[in-house]
Amino acid sequence: MDRQIRPIYEALDTNSNKSAILACNKVLKKQPNNLLVKALKALALVRSQKVEEALVLCDEVLAAKPADEATLAAMMHVLRGLGRHMDMVTMYDDAYKQQPANEELGTQTFFANVRIGNWKAAQQIATKMHKQFQDEHYLYWNVMSALLQAKDPNTPETLRPVLLKLAQRLVSQSPTPSYYNADRFHLHVTVLKELGLYDEAYELIESEAGKIICSQFLMCEELRREIWKLKGLTREAGERAEQQILEAKDRNWLEFLAVLDATFADLTVEGADVESAKGSSAERITQTRELFGKVVEQDGVKDRSGHLALLELEKRCRHHGLATDSTTLTSLLESYFQHFGGKACCFEDLKPYIELEGEDLATWTSVLEKQTAQATSVPDLWRFINAQKLLRYNLTEAQLTPEAETQRAVQCLNAYLEGLHLGKDLPSYELQPADDLAVLAAQIFVNIWKRTGDQTPLYNAAALLEYATTKSKMSYQIRLHLIRIYRLLGLPSLALEHYRGINVKQVQNDTLSHFLLSRASTFSLAATGDITYTNECMETSRIYVSNSEETSEFIVRAFGGEKYSQIPDFILFEECLDNSLQRDLIKMEHVRMRIAHEAINSELVDMELIELKFIFDRLEALVHHDNRDFSILANYQPRCGASFIDQTESLEKTPGFGWLWVFLKIYIKAFQLASDLDDTVEDKLLIGDRPKPSNDPETKLPLKERLTKRKQEEINELSSDEAAFYDYASALSEWLTPYHDYARPPPSVVLAEAAKLTEQKTGHTLKGLELPPDAATNGNGKKDEEPPAVVEPPASISKHFDDVLQRFKEVLDGKAVPFELLHVVTLAQEAYLLFAIETTRFKTASVIKQNKFGGLSQHIKDIRNKSTAVINEMSGALLNRAESEATQESRKAVIEACKPIIHESGLDHDFVLNVAKKITDARKQIYDGIGKGMAKLAKTYA
Repeated sequence: MDRQIRPIYEALDTNSNKSAILACNKVLKKQPNNLLVKALKALALVRSQKVEEALVLCDEVLAAKPADEATLAAMMHVLRGLGRHMDMVTMYDDAYKQQPANEELGTQTFFANVRIGNWKAAQQIATKMHKQFQDEHYLYWNVMSALLQAKDPNTPETLRPVLLKLAQRLVSQSPTPSYYNADRFHLHVTVLKELGLYDEAYELIESEAGKIICSQFLMCEELRREIWKLKGLTREAGERAEQQILEAKDRNWLEFLAVLDATFADLTVEGADVESAKGSSAERITQTRELFGKVVEQDGVKDRSGHLALLELEKRCRHHGLATDSTTLTSLLESYFQHFGGKACCFEDLKPYIELEGEDLATWTSVLEKQTAQATSVPDLWRFINAQKLLRYNLTEAQLTPEAETQRAVQCLNAYLEGLHLGKDLPSYELQPADDLAVLAAQIFVNIWKRTGDQTPLYNAAALLEYATTKSKMSYQIRLHLIRIYRLLGLPSLALEHYRGINVKQVQNDTLSHFLLSRASTFSLAATGDITYTNECMETSRIYVSNSEETSEFIVRAFGGEKYSQIPDFILFEECLDNSLQRDLIKMEHVRMRIAHEAINSELVDMELIELKFIFDRLEALVHHDNRDFSILANYQPRCGASFIDQTESLEKTPGFGWLWVFLKIYIKAFQLASDLDDTVEDKLLIGDRPKPSNDPETKLPLKERLTKRKQEEINELSSDEAAFYDYASALSEWLTPYHDYARPPPSVVLAEAAKLTEQKTGHTLKGLELPPDAATNGNGKKDEEPPAVVEPPASISKHFDDVLQRFKEVLDGKAVPFELLHVVTLAQEAYLLFAIETTRFKTASVIKQNKFGGLSQHIKDIRNKSTAVINEMSGALLNRAESEATQESRKAVIEACKPIIHESGLDHDFVLNVAKKITDARKQIYDGIGKGMAKLAKTYA
């Protein structure tokens, strides 16, 4: 048998799925009931995307209740590929019941429940295994499962303390003390902490063994700090931290914070006498200042901790009204700048302490203005860079005139070009020490644009940053700035080029992809067959697939290796990616692009409807996580105005949960009308597990009712054009719903058709399907009720396209950035496609005749004609605009705009000319592509 099966495994190992299927068929001819070969064939079919055929084999194997490890292992991969995790649990459970003495099967059954977060069942299995096999690590599996079950939001409040007490009892009954293993010890203390038994937890961590473990393992040390804080031992923690700082020379910033917290402990106690608290705190402030002064003397410039601690102490003194000398803060700032102004971290270190006013600000400004741009060394250059950042932070509105800002930008540019000689010998993968000056100048140009509305400063910023990328190819900061600017200028191909230049990896696809893919459908050329952005959505989404497949295995390995302290972090990581807001925003953008690229048919509509409903239900049932990283982008704008990330946000609105809710509702309603699926049919055809039900009473409402709810906080996240689109979509679906409901075939007919197609593909009928004898013809019979009366469409539907055309003309002739123009255009195209989706059913003459919808057909035709005319007019205007791009005049205009930055050394006329060519060619490409795409869609759906 091994000789026959080996080629199948070899083919699967090399991803030769076709060969694996052929090898399986060869064996199955002689042994048609061989479960292992069936399971391996199902695995090859899943990997070949032949899901229907795989399901048939999968169900056959599961029905036979396999118990051998090879078949179970193969089926585990099959079921994971199909998203049927509950079936995996059932399979292992059945196998374990057949062989209750098999420890390996018990372990795998436990792990199967761990993969889906079924902590109740996992705990029960761990209990059974500990009683049966008397291995102590099963007891800790039990404890960990009880703890995780207690933390599960679906666990009733009354049950949580019971589970935690059970976990505590189990640990105390363990024959081996928990401190023999750091992770067991960590778990023990965590259980006590969750129960609120802080005294017991304190005794445990302060025992001799506990102190040793805490000193050797960071996770236990962090838990110790937490327990001390929960017990209110702020002063004791401060004394311990002081000892660590002086005797152990520990420079962990947390130790300094502990000392500072202890210094002001009396002032943070509720109900304390303020005056006496201030008196006692004043004494401790003197002692703390002496302590930090000693640290500064000992460390000099080797470590920044003591210097920063003195600044933090003075800041808190001012906050509590205990500052004795008004010049102390500025003196400390000056001292810190003198010691560490030549380091890259200086600005970020000082930023929390420089919100100064009046005389303090004047003194601090005079210190910074002494720094010259003559950079003879890298520290000197950084000292100048930090001085410019710190000066800029406190600029007032009156100082931000376009002339003054231009002067500052040119000063930074000149210093940048001068500073490049310091990095001329660096290898290509190193960053230039002068990079931040280029970024600073670019942000100043963006600020000028934001205040004047004139787009020419954006070209200056783009050209300067393009030059900077030739010197620092690996600078993600420069590339992220270019992505923001190029999106505003309507240059998606250039934004994509720099995004790919960052070389985003793994989880960064979740945290950074919003820079490129936020409202990505605005830039999509899918209608003309260019699916670059569509593919980018798919590539970015791979992290979510791999998370679903791999992170649960890390949790399993953590249980296997008894790394209990890591398990909550793995679970949180898995949950953050599984329920990521960015994941669903990308999916929504992909749907919006897909309908412009593919023919609108039942397959597309049904598939997207099921997926979007899944997201909608999951969104309501679970806590979602916004993992997008906005802070990664440096901000050097003055504190009196908006940050750089806010200034460069397209339409000044960031898509969030509200935006996602709105678009989910729009498309679910549209696809529901176009689809023949109802809940009964969908339940039969859906593969994989359903989302966990929510305890929120609002989610118990019928889907139809949930979809019609409008919340102002959701609408607030939309641009004005998106809000108008939402109104149009709502009116359209409301008008057409009665006619779709009447014309839609009954579920039995839809299921009969699905069963017929499945049988043609696989040779097997749909599992568990019982159809009435007349199901195949039931949809063609006469309906008992009269068809709904045809009413005129609301004026808002046809008027929407008139309004959109008017808005388009305003934006086309106005000073809006190109992104806004493209936003208006692509939303008009989307409204047109939405109408096409929701009226496809009524294009068939037999449907109109059978349901007596002649009047409805005429209304649809009128709206279609009007909308097609508007789309064609916008398309023509956009194509005309495209013709004016990529010309000598348009390039000359960009070069003229960049005059302030053209420099003889490097950033010269030729370089700016190349940038101008890139910009104008890219804009011509997007205008031309969207214009032609709209014309193509108008021709298709007219």
